[in-house]
Amino acid sequence: MTAVKPYSESSEQNREPILAVLRVAFADRKRVLEIASGTGQHAVHFGAALPHLTWQTSELPANHAGIRAWLDEAGLANVLAPVALDVNDPAWPVAEVDAVFNANTVHIVAWPAVQRMFAGIGRVLAPGGVVCLYGPFNYNGTYTSDSNARFDAWLKARDPASGVRDFEAVNRLAEAQGLRLVDDIEMPVNNRTLIWRRNA
Repeated sequence: MTAVKPYSESSEQNREPILAVLRVAFADRKRVLEIASGTGQHAVHFGAALPHLTWQTSELPANHAGIRAWLDEAGLANVLAPVALDVNDPAWPVAEVDAVFNANTVHIVAWPAVQRMFAGIGRVLAPGGVVCLYGPFNYNGTYTSDSNARFDAWLKARDPASGVRDFEAVNRLAEAQGLRLVDDIEMPVNNRTLIWRRNA
């Protein structure tokens, strides 16, 4: 029996603005690890638009069937079936990659998981590698919009360990892995894409 394709409205809405960023950031990349591929919508959209990339999906096993449903329909040779990846695990089932993409995870998981995610990126990212991280962030401890403040309150009511993260704290985690911020791009609906490059 074929799995029903899961659907994310936000993935549909943000895919074109993110793709515009990735076209530049990943222009010279070859192998991308997408951490937390969610429904799989981003993977098939970006994989189709960026055929020079091998796009490795990853997720918790419970979400694999949905991702495979999207991948099976798209039939893209450059988008790989999901590997089981929990950011909290000390070893990731991923060979070295020269790029990492993640959208809308760091405000969902607890802060220790964010710390472990960056430690994991440090283990799998090649020298000179690029990381693109999409989502909402605070700056100098301040919300960038009223909607982000409401979103943060909603997140914390749902799970007190979640919440919109401070850019400065996230950037410190990146720097600890030898990553240097090269761009911070304003995105629609009060989101950002942060881009780091690892020292060669």
